[in-house]
Amino acid sequence: MATVKIIGRKKELALLDRYYHSGKAEFVALYGRRRVGKTFLIRQRFNGQFDFDMTGVLEGSKAEQMTAFHAAMKLNGYKGRKNTNWMDAFVALRQLLAEKITPGRRCLIFIDELPCLDTPKAGFVNALGHFWNSWANWQSEIMLIICGSATSWMVRNVIDNHGGLHDRITHEIPLHPFTLAETEEYFHTNGFPWQRLSIMQAYMAVGGVPYYMSLFEKNESPAIGIDRLFFGENAELAKEYRRLFASLFRNSTPYVEIINILAKHPQGMTRAQMAKELKQSNNGRLGDMLNDLVYCDFISKNNVREKKINTNSALYQLTDFYTIFYNTFVTKGHTNQHYWSQHVGTPEVNTWYGLAYERICKAHIPQIKRALGIASVATEYYSWRSRKSKDAAQIDIIIDRSDSMINLCEVKYSEALYTLDKDEYLRIMHRRDTFRAETETHKSIIPTMITTFGMTQGAYSDQMTVKLDMNELFDND
Repeated sequence: MATVKIIGRKKELALLDRYYHSGKAEFVALYGRRRVGKTFLIRQRFNGQFDFDMTGVLEGSKAEQMTAFHAAMKLNGYKGRKNTNWMDAFVALRQLLAEKITPGRRCLIFIDELPCLDTPKAGFVNALGHFWNSWANWQSEIMLIICGSATSWMVRNVIDNHGGLHDRITHEIPLHPFTLAETEEYFHTNGFPWQRLSIMQAYMAVGGVPYYMSLFEKNESPAIGIDRLFFGENAELAKEYRRLFASLFRNSTPYVEIINILAKHPQGMTRAQMAKELKQSNNGRLGDMLNDLVYCDFISKNNVREKKINTNSALYQLTDFYTIFYNTFVTKGHTNQHYWSQHVGTPEVNTWYGLAYERICKAHIPQIKRALGIASVATEYYSWRSRKSKDAAQIDIIIDRSDSMINLCEVKYSEALYTLDKDEYLRIMHRRDTFRAETETHKSIIPTMITTFGMTQGAYSDQMTVKLDMNELFDND
């Protein structure tokens, strides 16, 4: 297989290289949502170096998983019989690898889609733990890499395991969607002529998921691509939605119900509000499901500052760009295959662009901090909404700094220079004053504008202390 250039992933590649050359046994767990590029990363980095590798069968039975394991053993030189339980299968793997181990050379094991192997009552996790504890952990040449899209399963059953695998993972690497900078690198490497606004508009619909980006074609605009992928006949990203959650959760229905509710409340909901709308108890089960969705990069858990006395109320928001786009537009059952390109510029789409740009900013707080010159300053990031003002004043992004300053960020999307008029300026000042009064903060507040192309000069724009544009969000440190 020819080696393909790996876009981005510099941090993850550096970690993999460090662990590969550590000179001791390594057990590495790489996890992330479906289509984020886990398998591609490992197979491209270690192309042809595996002493054993296999992939779990999605929704397969125990017998099918055992067959896949045995087939992989045979491809790697095993000549024994097929095992019927995992304990024996890992004993056979130990025998196979013992013949391959050479002092000073890495013995590389890769098991992809590991959660698939853990079928009910199969005893897979115990057998894996026994394999590692009884033998592999003592072989300095061994490097075992496991991958899984079912992120919550990986965290709960392997990384935070309280049984035989307790504290046995030597390293964990969460793989997240691309940033805007990595997305730009991907499109330009693949010959797309798109400028940053076009790249950002595509990002608003599919996020930084590499596979979704690979479905665009360089001879089409983002709008035409979105039509084809979401609204066209046999639209691939319309069909992806059900598969996405089914691949992550064995019982995906309650998770999809949470997603559906959060999609209707873009400003976020508390756990108590969700429990009430779901008509279920606000118990540990709901908490576990919310944590699972956070692990999988679908939702975020943010603090909402309400009072001066460090009281924070957790607010859950749907943040996955693909999921939001699907629930906002595709679920409405549009039959027009050119729906998106024909509605660009309408109030509905413009409003959505504004909210999507705000989500992009929230997903790129490190880039905003670097643009502000405060990358090394400890900060807390949250949203805020008034509990007292009649207009329920709300602030998009607050960056609360340890140097006694606060950046009060207003996010404005436009496809040209943004003009700040008197009415909007007064609204920003009102939100600032309301925030100061209700929180009783003694920190200095810096009104900060984040626009797409910058601001026109004028009496009111000149009053804004800090002005950023989308170019800062494309920063790649």
